[in-house]
Formats: sequence, C-alpha cells, structure tokens
Amino acid sequence: MALETCGSCLSCLLIPLALWSIVVNILLYFPNGKASHAASYQLPNYVWYFEGICFSGVMILLLAVILITLECSVFYRCCQSESCNKTYRSFVSIVLALLGVAFSGYSCIIFTLGLIQGPFCNSSSGWDYIFKDTAGGYLTDYPAWSRCTEPANIVEWNIILLSILIALSGLQLIICFLKVAAELKRTLCGTYSVFVQ
Repeated sequence: MALETCGSCLSCLLIPLALWSIVVNILLYFPNGKASHAASYQLPNYVWYFEGICFSGVMILLLAVILITLECSVFYRCCQSESCNKTYRSFVSIVLALLGVAFSGYSCIIFTLGLIQGPFCNSSSGWDYIFKDTAGGYLTDYPAWSRCTEPANIVEWNIILLSILIALSGLQLIICFLKVAAELKRTLCGTYSVFVQ
C-alpha cells in the first residue's frame, strides 16, 4: 500500500507546512506591514495565543523531525530482535502522530474562531470587535468591511491570513491522521509483528 511505503514522505510534508504556519502567523502581528498596532496591543486576542507559531509551527516541526529520525534505519536499537525494535518505533510514531493531531486540531479550531469573531479594529464607536455578533456573517457582507477604518484593509488581511492558517493546520491534521493509520496498519496487520523472530 502506498500509505505504508511513504510514511517518511508524510513526515517530511509536515516540515514546510509548519514553517509556513510560523511565517503566516507572524504576518498577523503586522497589519499592512506596520508594527505600530502590535506595539500598542491593538490586535485581536486570538493572535496572542501564538497557536500558529507554537502549536502548528514549532511543535509540529519538532514532531516531524522526531518522526523522520524514527524512520531512519540507523535508529538506536531498544530491543534484541529487529521486529521488536520496529514495533516499538511504530508505537512511538503513533503517539507522536496523535500529538500532531491534537496540536494541529487545536490550531485549526482557534483560527476558525478567530475568523468567525472578526478583526479588532477602529470604527466610529472606537476600538472593538465590531463583527463579533455576526457569527461570521461579515465574511460575505463586503460593504460592512468599510466600518473598520483602522488599520487599513484589516478585514481582508485577517480573512486571507486566517484562511491560509486554517488550510495549513487542516493539512497537518490530515497528514497526522494518515500517519496514524499507516503505523496502525503496519503494526496490527503484521508488517512489524512482534511474534516474528
């Protein structure tokens, strides 16, 4: 099965996704390329959770590196037999992939909530989440976007970046699920059977 033979390919795919998550999340701190709003804390509260940098970024990057290391044939032997060693490595890979599911799933949820809440911006009534009661309805109400006067184009900025982050963490989630499925099949269906001597 292609899923089994390309286990390391799945782990390698997580690296660029994690790096892109970090870069895109950092861009959220600089609306229109300006640092003044970050310095005065005029950013949405979900930006300060660092989920794109920490969870779908650094943590997924670390998990991917560990998973790739586990798949190397020069990995340290923990057992006497080769099949025991492979089963142990497969078990650790499953646990790490499940952690990846948790990290990317959490990030995806936070990004989605941030997108539904809308940006923190200045309007005629002052700085506030002016779209928070629309339950995401503002996403298709283009004339309402002009209510946000500062930072300029903040609605478009947030929608584009948060949509990219949702897509990146969603792909991470799918890859980690596929990794779990591949390792479970490998372990349970006999490829790494402990009973083979």
